[in-house]
Amino acid sequence: MTGKIMFLEKLNWRYATKKMDPSKTVPEEDVAKIVEAVQLAPTSSGLQPYELLVIRNADVRAAIRPVAWDQAQITDGSHLLVFAAWDDYSEARIDAVVDQMAEERGGRSDMLQGYYDRLKAMYLPRTDEENYAHAARQAYIGLGFALAAAAELGVDSTPMEGFDPAQVDEILGLKAKGMRSVLWLPLGYRDESGDWLVNLKKVRKPLGTFVTNID
Repeated sequence: MTGKIMFLEKLNWRYATKKMDPSKTVPEEDVAKIVEAVQLAPTSSGLQPYELLVIRNADVRAAIRPVAWDQAQITDGSHLLVFAAWDDYSEARIDAVVDQMAEERGGRSDMLQGYYDRLKAMYLPRTDEENYAHAARQAYIGLGFALAAAAELGVDSTPMEGFDPAQVDEILGLKAKGMRSVLWLPLGYRDESGDWLVNLKKVRKPLGTFVTNID
Protein backbone atom coordinates (compact mmCIF):
# COMPACT_ATOMS: atom_id res chain seq x y z
CA MET A 1 0.00 0.00 0.00
CA THR A 2 2.85 2.36 0.82
CA GLY A 3 4.24 2.07 -2.70
CA LYS A 4 0.89 3.03 -4.20
CA ILE A 5 0.66 6.10 -1.95
CA MET A 6 4.21 7.14 -2.82
CA PHE A 7 3.46 6.84 -6.54
CA LEU A 8 0.43 9.13 -6.23
CA GLU A 9 2.51 11.55 -4.17
CA LYS A 10 5.06 11.62 -6.99
CA LEU A 11 2.30 12.36 -9.51
CA ASN A 12 1.17 15.23 -7.27
CA TRP A 13 4.79 16.41 -7.06
CA ARG A 14 5.29 16.57 -10.83
CA TYR A 15 4.22 19.52 -12.93
CA ALA A 16 5.08 20.92 -16.35
CA THR A 17 8.38 22.46 -15.31
CA LYS A 18 8.83 25.92 -16.80
CA LYS A 19 12.40 26.60 -15.73
CA MET A 20 15.10 23.93 -15.49
CA ASP A 21 18.51 24.24 -13.91
CA PRO A 22 21.09 23.94 -16.73
CA SER A 23 23.82 23.04 -14.24
CA LYS A 24 22.13 19.74 -13.33
CA THR A 25 22.23 16.58 -15.44
CA VAL A 26 19.85 13.64 -15.20
CA PRO A 27 21.89 10.48 -14.49
CA GLU A 28 22.03 8.10 -17.44
CA GLU A 29 20.70 5.24 -15.32
CA ASP A 30 17.51 7.25 -14.70
CA VAL A 31 17.21 8.18 -18.38
CA ALA A 32 17.55 4.49 -19.25
CA LYS A 33 14.68 3.62 -16.90
CA ILE A 34 12.44 6.29 -18.44
CA VAL A 35 13.30 5.03 -21.92
CA GLU A 36 12.54 1.47 -20.88
CA ALA A 37 9.16 2.59 -19.54
CA VAL A 38 8.36 4.02 -22.98
CA GLN A 39 9.53 0.79 -24.62
CA LEU A 40 7.15 -1.19 -22.36
CA ALA A 41 4.15 1.05 -23.09
CA PRO A 42 1.24 -0.68 -24.85
CA THR A 43 0.39 0.12 -28.47
CA SER A 44 -2.43 -0.90 -30.76
CA SER A 45 -1.87 -4.50 -31.93
CA GLY A 46 1.66 -4.32 -30.52
CA LEU A 47 2.92 -2.45 -33.58
CA GLN A 48 4.94 0.20 -31.71
CA PRO A 49 4.51 2.56 -34.69
CA TYR A 50 6.79 5.25 -33.34
CA GLU A 51 10.39 5.64 -32.29
CA LEU A 52 12.04 7.53 -29.46
CA LEU A 53 14.98 9.86 -30.04
CA VAL A 54 17.07 10.70 -26.96
CA ILE A 55 18.92 13.92 -27.71
CA ARG A 56 21.84 14.77 -25.47
CA ASN A 57 23.76 16.82 -28.04
CA ALA A 58 23.63 20.47 -26.95
CA ASP A 59 24.07 21.82 -30.49
CA VAL A 60 21.12 19.84 -31.82
CA ARG A 61 18.93 20.99 -28.95
CA ALA A 62 20.05 24.57 -29.56
CA ALA A 63 19.06 24.23 -33.24
CA ILE A 64 15.63 22.95 -32.25
CA ARG A 65 14.84 25.65 -29.69
CA PRO A 66 14.19 28.51 -32.18
CA VAL A 67 11.55 26.43 -34.02
CA ALA A 68 9.86 25.54 -30.72
CA TRP A 69 8.73 28.96 -29.53
CA ASP A 70 12.12 29.46 -27.84
CA GLN A 71 11.13 27.23 -24.93
CA ALA A 72 14.11 27.23 -22.59
CA GLN A 73 13.58 23.73 -21.19
CA ILE A 74 14.85 22.32 -24.50
CA THR A 75 18.35 23.57 -23.79
CA ASP A 76 18.26 23.98 -20.00
CA GLY A 77 17.29 20.35 -19.48
CA SER A 78 19.99 17.74 -19.99
CA HIS A 79 18.03 15.40 -22.30
CA LEU A 80 15.30 15.84 -24.88
CA LEU A 81 13.04 12.90 -25.73
CA VAL A 82 11.44 13.19 -29.17
CA PHE A 83 8.54 10.91 -30.04
CA ALA A 84 8.47 10.34 -33.81
CA ALA A 85 5.62 8.37 -35.38
CA TRP A 86 5.56 6.37 -38.61
CA ASP A 87 4.29 8.53 -41.45
CA ASP A 88 2.21 5.59 -42.71
CA TYR A 89 1.64 1.88 -42.21
CA SER A 90 3.13 -0.43 -44.81
CA GLU A 91 3.15 -4.15 -45.45
CA ALA A 92 6.88 -4.26 -44.72
CA ARG A 93 6.49 -2.48 -41.38
CA ILE A 94 3.70 -4.77 -40.22
CA ASP A 95 5.51 -7.88 -41.47
CA ALA A 96 8.56 -6.89 -39.43
CA VAL A 97 6.41 -6.93 -36.29
CA VAL A 98 5.04 -10.37 -37.19
CA ASP A 99 8.54 -11.70 -37.86
CA GLN A 100 9.78 -10.51 -34.45
CA MET A 101 6.78 -12.02 -32.67
CA ALA A 102 7.26 -15.34 -34.46
CA GLU A 103 10.95 -15.39 -33.56
CA GLU A 104 10.49 -14.52 -29.90
CA ARG A 105 7.36 -16.59 -29.25
CA GLY A 106 8.50 -19.85 -30.77
CA GLY A 107 7.33 -19.72 -34.36
CA ARG A 108 4.69 -18.49 -36.74
CA SER A 109 1.11 -19.71 -36.33
CA ASP A 110 -2.00 -19.43 -38.48
CA MET A 111 -3.61 -17.35 -35.74
CA LEU A 112 -0.70 -14.89 -35.64
CA GLN A 113 -0.48 -14.59 -39.42
CA GLY A 114 -4.24 -14.33 -39.83
CA TYR A 115 -4.54 -11.56 -37.25
CA TYR A 116 -1.97 -9.35 -38.95
CA ASP A 117 -3.25 -10.15 -42.43
CA ARG A 118 -6.63 -8.80 -41.32
CA LEU A 119 -4.88 -5.80 -39.81
CA LYS A 120 -3.14 -5.05 -43.13
CA ALA A 121 -6.47 -5.33 -44.93
CA MET A 122 -7.82 -2.59 -42.64
CA TYR A 123 -4.80 -0.30 -42.42
CA LEU A 124 -3.16 -0.34 -45.84
CA PRO A 125 -6.12 1.08 -47.81
CA ARG A 126 -6.37 4.09 -45.48
CA THR A 127 -4.78 7.44 -46.31
CA ASP A 128 -1.29 8.27 -45.10
CA GLU A 129 -2.74 10.98 -42.88
CA GLU A 130 -5.21 8.58 -41.22
CA ASN A 131 -2.45 6.10 -40.51
CA TYR A 132 -0.06 8.77 -39.24
CA ALA A 133 -2.77 10.08 -36.88
CA HIS A 134 -3.29 6.55 -35.55
CA ALA A 135 0.45 6.04 -35.07
CA ALA A 136 0.78 9.43 -33.36
CA ARG A 137 -1.89 8.49 -30.82
CA GLN A 138 0.23 5.51 -29.82
CA ALA A 139 3.13 7.87 -29.13
CA TYR A 140 0.98 9.72 -26.60
CA ILE A 141 0.60 6.50 -24.63
CA GLY A 142 4.39 6.30 -24.49
CA LEU A 143 4.52 9.90 -23.32
CA GLY A 144 2.24 9.05 -20.40
CA PHE A 145 4.54 6.23 -19.35
CA ALA A 146 7.57 8.56 -19.62
CA LEU A 147 5.89 11.23 -17.48
CA ALA A 148 4.99 8.71 -14.79
CA ALA A 149 8.44 7.10 -14.82
CA ALA A 150 10.18 10.48 -14.59
CA ALA A 151 8.01 11.48 -11.64
CA GLU A 152 8.69 8.18 -9.90
CA LEU A 153 12.43 8.89 -10.24
CA GLY A 154 12.19 12.52 -9.12
CA VAL A 155 13.10 13.81 -12.59
CA ASP A 156 11.35 16.92 -13.89
CA SER A 157 9.83 17.00 -17.35
CA THR A 158 7.65 19.12 -19.61
CA PRO A 159 5.47 17.58 -22.34
CA MET A 160 5.53 19.79 -25.43
CA GLU A 161 3.58 20.07 -28.67
CA GLY A 162 4.56 23.67 -29.37
CA PHE A 163 7.00 23.41 -32.26
CA ASP A 164 7.17 23.47 -36.05
CA PRO A 165 7.08 19.76 -36.97
CA ALA A 166 8.34 20.25 -40.53
CA GLN A 167 11.43 22.12 -39.35
CA VAL A 168 12.11 19.69 -36.55
CA ASP A 169 11.78 16.78 -38.99
CA GLU A 170 14.34 18.47 -41.22
CA ILE A 171 16.80 19.07 -38.38
CA LEU A 172 16.54 15.45 -37.26
CA GLY A 173 16.37 13.89 -40.74
CA LEU A 174 13.08 12.17 -39.94
CA LYS A 175 11.42 12.42 -43.36
CA ALA A 176 14.04 10.18 -44.94
CA LYS A 177 13.24 7.56 -42.29
CA GLY A 178 9.49 7.70 -42.92
CA MET A 179 8.90 9.38 -39.56
CA ARG A 180 7.23 12.56 -38.33
CA SER A 181 7.81 14.30 -34.99
CA VAL A 182 4.75 14.23 -32.76
CA LEU A 183 5.77 15.62 -29.38
CA TRP A 184 8.71 15.78 -27.05
CA LEU A 185 9.72 15.71 -23.43
CA PRO A 186 12.70 17.63 -21.98
CA LEU A 187 14.17 16.01 -18.87
CA GLY A 188 16.03 17.88 -16.15
CA TYR A 189 15.65 19.38 -12.71
CA ARG A 190 13.54 22.38 -11.73
CA ASP A 191 15.06 25.75 -10.94
CA GLU A 192 12.77 26.73 -8.09
CA SER A 193 14.10 30.29 -7.95
CA GLY A 194 13.17 31.01 -11.58
CA ASP A 195 10.00 28.99 -12.15
CA TRP A 196 6.74 30.87 -11.67
CA LEU A 197 4.69 27.66 -11.64
CA VAL A 198 6.65 25.62 -9.09
CA ASN A 199 4.80 26.71 -5.93
CA LEU A 200 1.31 27.03 -7.36
CA LYS A 201 -1.32 24.54 -6.27
CA LYS A 202 -1.99 21.70 -8.70
CA VAL A 203 -5.51 22.26 -10.04
CA ARG A 204 -7.59 19.38 -11.39
CA LYS A 205 -11.33 18.83 -11.73
CA PRO A 206 -12.76 17.22 -8.57
CA LEU A 207 -13.49 13.51 -8.89
CA GLY A 208 -17.19 14.19 -8.45
CA THR A 209 -17.35 16.09 -11.75
CA PHE A 210 -14.51 14.30 -13.54
CA VAL A 211 -15.60 10.70 -12.99
CA THR A 212 -18.92 9.09 -13.84
CA ASN A 213 -19.44 5.74 -12.17
CA ILE A 214 -21.68 3.31 -14.01
CA ASP A 215 -22.41 0.46 -11.61
